[in-house]
Amino acid sequence: MNPRVVIVGGSFAGLNAAFALKRSLKDRVDVTVVARQTDFVFVPSLIWVLTGKRKGRQVAFELEPVLARKGIKFVHARVDSIDAPNNKLTTDSGEIAYDYLILATGPKLEWDAIPGLGPDKGYSHSVCSLPHSVEANKAFEKVLQNPGPIVIGATQGASCFGAAYEVALNVEHALRKAGVRDRAPVTFISSEPFPGHFGLGGLGDGEAMIKRFFEKRGIEWIVNTAVDHVDPDKVVLSDGRELPFAFSVLIPPFLGIDAITNSPEICNARGFVNVNDRYQCTAHPNIYAAGVSVAVAPPMPTEVPTGVPKTGYMAEVMGHIAAHNIVADITGHKPEERPFGLIDALCILDGGDNGLILAIDHIFPPRKREILFPGPWAHWMKILFEAYYVWKMKVGAVYLP
Repeated sequence: MNPRVVIVGGSFAGLNAAFALKRSLKDRVDVTVVARQTDFVFVPSLIWVLTGKRKGRQVAFELEPVLARKGIKFVHARVDSIDAPNNKLTTDSGEIAYDYLILATGPKLEWDAIPGLGPDKGYSHSVCSLPHSVEANKAFEKVLQNPGPIVIGATQGASCFGAAYEVALNVEHALRKAGVRDRAPVTFISSEPFPGHFGLGGLGDGEAMIKRFFEKRGIEWIVNTAVDHVDPDKVVLSDGRELPFAFSVLIPPFLGIDAITNSPEICNARGFVNVNDRYQCTAHPNIYAAGVSVAVAPPMPTEVPTGVPKTGYMAEVMGHIAAHNIVADITGHKPEERPFGLIDALCILDGGDNGLILAIDHIFPPRKREILFPGPWAHWMKILFEAYYVWKMKVGAVYLP
């Protein structure tokens, strides 16, 4: 019988791992992807869904037919528990046995961390999922008709700082295009010690560049701050300052999904999988993790807690390493080790009509290469990259850069 590899999650890490495994082992492995969502969503474009530049179906495609073409089984299900000693998952559609498991689940959004946070039970909006971005767009369209103050940012414990910056800049750009910017002051808040920290300790001239973007756009910023609670019409900071808003987008802290959190032998207190440099679970060597699911400690302490970003690019790299090491274990070849902090990173921070290209040789300092390249070409490069990457995933060409 072929080795059975089950991958939980159908986003950047999971899809790359699935395609890489099939490409390497072909019919010598059975690969199954289990996901709660039926679609792959190009998450970096959700900022454009918010502002109306994209519709939902433009940034997503169905997983099952794409996977089927490569001989990969798709199961649309929620994973409820992981029985690591017995190598099986319990899902809402039955049990699934495995020989190897890759946890590439993405996060659970910790809305309960702050009273009033979030689109479901609170008063702020989100770009952390396609449905949230669609709802945020509906609210933003109302603000364009009836402008008022806007508050955007990342809460204490958050890790997805790039998205917060992109939302602030894209919203400001949309307000200018609509001719209502003078009636909609924009404030950016973050737990980061300084603008452009990104949860990584800063990147080259990133602080100065972000400040110049904000100054040119007339965006006020408040950093090194925590949110105490969110009311229907204002964000209240931990020092008592009140920021009125007609529209707010706040990035929450992330947790591991319940199925992982309920398996404490494989994860830390926040539900992220403890792995070695092969992205192999330290407690169960036939379990791997990639992307947001991986436990990563911040490179340095900050006064207000900040998380470590795990972008789509980083998730893709981790997914490939996990897949490579499963192939190596099956075939008897040499595994690959790459500490998280030594992964390189490439990111495009879009600002609506401008932006910033970031390329670094290591996620954590010290680094030898820190390239930050601002300009309007960053915006156009992200548009081209969106088209390229969605095509690459649709055809399963994960061997391409």
